[in-house]
Amino acid sequence: MGVCSVFHNNHAVITCPTRFRNPFDSYINKPSSKFIWTSGYNSPKPDYLSSSRKRLIPQMLYKGGIFQTWNKKQTVVLQKSFFDTLPKLPTVTKANADIAWFLYDLVLDKTTKQYNLTLIETIYTEFEAVLFRVTTPEPGKMEDFVNILQDRLDERLEGNSPDVPSLKDIISN
Repeated sequence: MGVCSVFHNNHAVITCPTRFRNPFDSYINKPSSKFIWTSGYNSPKPDYLSSSRKRLIPQMLYKGGIFQTWNKKQTVVLQKSFFDTLPKLPTVTKANADIAWFLYDLVLDKTTKQYNLTLIETIYTEFEAVLFRVTTPEPGKMEDFVNILQDRLDERLEGNSPDVPSLKDIISN
């Protein structure tokens, strides 16, 4: 199978690629509080882009729309590193805000050697301005994208390249 899922109340709440399998098996075979996830290519890491597109934005559209209809404000609580992957959001004063973003992180207490969930920052925004910002793509130049694809294709076909036109030639026609 290509994915593994974590279920809660009979619903998949986390679905992970199979690359999570090796670290998971390592931990299961030798559980330890000192377990360290490997890092590098194909290692488990947060997928904030997917989380924002699949979960955060649809929730904001649906539930935020309800709050707007009721003339109520809303809050969003996120890990700061997740928020930092979003496009730069236009901010307003607390009095003019429709949304308060509470940004948290784990902060090490050197005395107790424990991490504490700590509010790092609160950001205030307007609902419609945020929706416009997060749903408006900022694509780069198509030429740059095609060149990256061509480079990757060339790497894969190195030594076995068929006699065909390049992507740039195909797209420019």
